[in-house]
Amino acid sequence: MSHRSHPSSQAIPRALALFTVVTLVPLLAWDACPKAFPDRAHGAFAAVPLALIAVAWLAHALVRRASLPDWLKSCALAAAFFFWAANQRWPDHPKATLFNDLAVALFVVDVFLAIVGWPSNEPKAASEANGEAESGTDGPVRSASASKAGTE
Repeated sequence: MSHRSHPSSQAIPRALALFTVVTLVPLLAWDACPKAFPDRAHGAFAAVPLALIAVAWLAHALVRRASLPDWLKSCALAAAFFFWAANQRWPDHPKATLFNDLAVALFVVDVFLAIVGWPSNEPKAASEANGEAESGTDGPVRSASASKAGTE
């Protein structure tokens, strides 16, 4: 079961995420003016934010004390970012295509798991039976839509 952490404990993951956003500046500057940078700089400029966001995501999962299934899913997502970073940093490496394909596979599996709702910390029926509703779930939205449909 996942436990919520104190908001101040998120300071490190948030700082890492913010720093990662800042590392996008050289990447986008390279896009605007590639001749102003050394050859092959783009690979490093692209790899650094990908690797850093993976670290930030793992730190976020650690701080929020993710359940084992959530932790495994977070590790898989981080691995996808690391493989993508490796592909960006070393595009001519003999394993570059493998790095890319592993990243693609892990991203696709991550989105698939999100769509099917895995991992779920609590069965939906149990949370509805307890009268609990989380913000952003489709339970309350569906109820509101059903109520409107019945009155129109």
